[in-house]
Amino acid sequence: MNAPARNPADRVVVVGAGVAGLAVALRLAPRPVTLVTAAPLGSGTATGWAQGGIAATIGADDAPHLHAADTEAAGAGLTEPAVARRVAEAGPGLIDWLVRIGVPFDRQEDGALALGLEAAHSRRRIVRAGGDSTGRAVLDGLVRAAALTPSIEVVVATVRDLLQDEAGAVAGVVCERDGARFRIQARAVVLATGGVGGLYASTTNPRGAVGRGLALAARAGASLRDLEFVQFHPTAIAAGGDPMPLATEALRGEGACLIDGRGDRVMAGIEGGDLAPRDVVARGIFQALARGERVFLDARGELGARMPTRFPTVAALCAAAGIDPAREPIPVRPAAHYHMGGVLVDAAGRSTVPGLYACGEVASTGLHGANRLASNSLLEALAYAGWIADRLEEPPTGAVRPPREADAPAPSRIAAVRAVMERRVGVVRDAEGLTEAVARLSALAETGCGAALTALLIAESALRRQESRGAHWRSDHPGMGAARHSETRLAEVERALEGQRFAEMLS
Repeated sequence: MNAPARNPADRVVVVGAGVAGLAVALRLAPRPVTLVTAAPLGSGTATGWAQGGIAATIGADDAPHLHAADTEAAGAGLTEPAVARRVAEAGPGLIDWLVRIGVPFDRQEDGALALGLEAAHSRRRIVRAGGDSTGRAVLDGLVRAAALTPSIEVVVATVRDLLQDEAGAVAGVVCERDGARFRIQARAVVLATGGVGGLYASTTNPRGAVGRGLALAARAGASLRDLEFVQFHPTAIAAGGDPMPLATEALRGEGACLIDGRGDRVMAGIEGGDLAPRDVVARGIFQALARGERVFLDARGELGARMPTRFPTVAALCAAAGIDPAREPIPVRPAAHYHMGGVLVDAAGRSTVPGLYACGEVASTGLHGANRLASNSLLEALAYAGWIADRLEEPPTGAVRPPREADAPAPSRIAAVRAVMERRVGVVRDAEGLTEAVARLSALAETGCGAALTALLIAESALRRQESRGAHWRSDHPGMGAARHSETRLAEVERALEGQRFAEMLS
């Protein structure tokens, strides 16, 4: 196994090259960073697909405490107020940093940043680029900056495992490229591997977003938190795509509405209407679909006519599907979009395992709670990237233990995982379906499928949370209980499943 030529005592390995990974690498400069990415820079990441924008309190009528309050309201009792306030206060400075590295945000005629409105925000505070191409613009800017930063070394490979020393501290990664495996030792590893949408048959995420970082952290012994909270974007374009193209929430902020096949308003009589929090809108659409209705996003008329300039990404996606939004409504349905749960981290992005950090969607920082507020995800990743870099002081590790060996999952197993998650761990859940999911995913995980392991941990957490809160909705437990986080360790889940099997053998 040959590693890149850098001193392990100095190197930090960052796994993932979306906004979180690139921002961490840039913030760590001039300290040496090896950025490990499964695809060439600028591709294979959900960042480039983010349409809405970045929430930041820039408007004259806005303030961080207002943004934090909106974040807490969306988080359904599980957002940590201090984290929400800290992230909101960081927003304007992060926008300034992105401007300095060349991100071309949209501006008004007077040169001020253009600010959009999205659901559950009390102010217009969504900073955007290219209309609805913010993610791509931010990603391109970060890639350009990384290419000009000599301290960043890029390795295109898949991370298969984390190296640990005799005390259990993370000491590097095991990578695979073209069938060959090699080690990269490091003083610390930062997971920036994105989300879990690819575990579902209906998703807006890249197919590779199967929670690989969660599986790596779980196997290393890290605590994971609130895994049951999976946000389903209510308006994925239902035109046969996999992944499903997304009709940004900002469309509803500009006046588009949800209708059924008869033209009736789907969200009529529901608090917040078309601009209710995402979980509320997703359930409203899900319930209409369950009744046999079709659901559409209606932007016909003036909004649809100006969509090519205001929302060029959505306009292009509609055109590819043969839809003219100025003349016909857009068929939509909920799809797995964002994971609020993740690797439990502190204010500096540290996990419960020494030497292991997490940033972005793979992390559970306390910001999102049970339901992420729109356009807070890029903001969170950018904020924690700086805080990780400011406080990353892991000493060089000791002797490294031999790595675990794990086979790559077969595509057929991924398909089986996606089918189980779609049917049993979706928008609406119950004990019967979740119990079946745990049993089937446990069997798949035993074959060495990392995606099945992550899916199992999500399903098991959803089964244990016997209430409905935020993005986790149990039809058999529709009430809300006392606010509490869930915490998961792989060893505890394995013991519980072994005990269950033993009890079944005795019965």
